[in-house]
Amino acid sequence: MLATEPAVLVLEDGTRYVGRAYGARGRTLGEAVFATGMTGYQETLTDPSYAGQIVLQTAPHIGNTGTNDEDMESRQIWVAGYVVREPSRVVSNFRAQRSLDDDLVAQGVVGISGIDTRAVTRHIRSAGAMRSGIFSGEDFGLSDGEQLDLVLAGAPMKGRNLSAEVSTVEPYTVPAVGEKVGSVAVLDLGVKKSTLENLAARGLDVHVLPQQVSAQDVLGLGVDALFFSNGPGDPQASGKHVALLQETLRAGLPYFGICFGNQLLGRALGLDTYKLPFGHRGINQPVLDKRTGRVEITAQNHGFAVKAPIDASFDSPAGFGRVEVSHFSLNDQVVEGLNCLDLNAFSVQYHPEAAAGPHDANYLFDRFLDMIRAQHGAADPSTSNSQENV
Repeated sequence: MLATEPAVLVLEDGTRYVGRAYGARGRTLGEAVFATGMTGYQETLTDPSYAGQIVLQTAPHIGNTGTNDEDMESRQIWVAGYVVREPSRVVSNFRAQRSLDDDLVAQGVVGISGIDTRAVTRHIRSAGAMRSGIFSGEDFGLSDGEQLDLVLAGAPMKGRNLSAEVSTVEPYTVPAVGEKVGSVAVLDLGVKKSTLENLAARGLDVHVLPQQVSAQDVLGLGVDALFFSNGPGDPQASGKHVALLQETLRAGLPYFGICFGNQLLGRALGLDTYKLPFGHRGINQPVLDKRTGRVEITAQNHGFAVKAPIDASFDSPAGFGRVEVSHFSLNDQVVEGLNCLDLNAFSVQYHPEAAAGPHDANYLFDRFLDMIRAQHGAADPSTSNSQENV
């Protein structure tokens, strides 16, 4: 049965949307963003890249299939708050173990339902992502001014470092599936379970490391390559991760980065990053692969991007040789991938594991594997077709 207690979503420009309480009651603050996926709400909620954000689902009906333990992409729900149009009244799926509302309440996630999510989305697309708050229970009774003051006192996403909040505390290893081909160090900046599974499925021992490790720690493992994961926050606030990457690149360690890892490669190469007006969040984002001319439909979740020319190769300002933009967004020409022409390093701004989402970009894991094999001097002909897709 749907809740009838009131709740309100307050944006930093003073815009207010009154609806019904959903999930836990109380108050929560975060950056208001929207996600366009029609499916995969559980994967969205448990994606650490959404830490610090109040996520609005543009799909009108959420919760139909409930939740389960298998589809979680990390150990918990990370969103700061949750906004939906209509929560499902019943759960109808043979894999469901709980309702979505059960999980939101159990993990203390304050949400709101019953508001015009199309209107909120249009407002954010026009005014940009902004600080916001959801107030329900006793906090709904605060005055409009008190609620707005709390929102304005919240930390903006720009300049914020959230890696320590989402990274693993202790290192751990996901063993290779089948015959072992090599090993990779994964810097956990908010990594998703599906990413680790994709790497392990290609015969790699996956050494997952806390975000505070040093370049010496990484190189001391004797791994064949380095991977930077997705994650939340502003890449300009992650200087120590940029320095780590620069040192390992100079040591010749092959590198693959996704999402936040793409932004950090850009900064390591000497490029600037900037905040997008409202970001790319969803599982239907069109990206052009410049080399093949192929359009890939990708899963994305980012509010920052790399600033680089998309039409021609250029020299790395930090002295890492020639670089090219390998992919760009067809919606707004944002940089979606970097390829180092004089180093074994590349990255993309989207999620090739695509949980949930299309698998158009899954070949990138094969490209990474080819890079590792080539480093061993024994590239596997069976995976050569993956190079044609790059």
